[in-house]
Amino acid sequence: MNAVPAAVATAMVFIWLGMVLAISFVETPLKFRAPGVDIPTGLGIGRIVFRALNRIEVAAALVTLTAVVLGQPNGPVVALTATVLVILTVQLAAVRPSLNRRTDRVLAGQPSPRSTTHLYYVGLEAAKVVALAALGVSLLVEG
Repeated sequence: MNAVPAAVATAMVFIWLGMVLAISFVETPLKFRAPGVDIPTGLGIGRIVFRALNRIEVAAALVTLTAVVLGQPNGPVVALTATVLVILTVQLAAVRPSLNRRTDRVLAGQPSPRSTTHLYYVGLEAAKVVALAALGVSLLVEG
């Protein structure tokens, strides 16, 4: 892969990975342990935080994709880039809308039965972390 696009893609991937780890696996679980933070408050904060994170992720995905395409990558980089993009797309198009509807109900004080949808999101986040780490390493090796 060409040096400059490889460097840009590598930096972007590791920044993206760090953000996902910090928000999804550190901030989110800790938020609900803070004194005085009930479920509606935590969900309201989470909605704002994840909306911002997802916007940044879309920008990171576009930068990464552009750099990878311009860099003439090998097969593993292409496959891992596609994997990360598919995971993000599924999260944003299939899982987040359902989570948003449930959050709307909770914040409106309406009954909302327990949902396991967030477990799909967490599973996809874990898969994305693995794919981003593998992509970053592949970019380092190739670049």
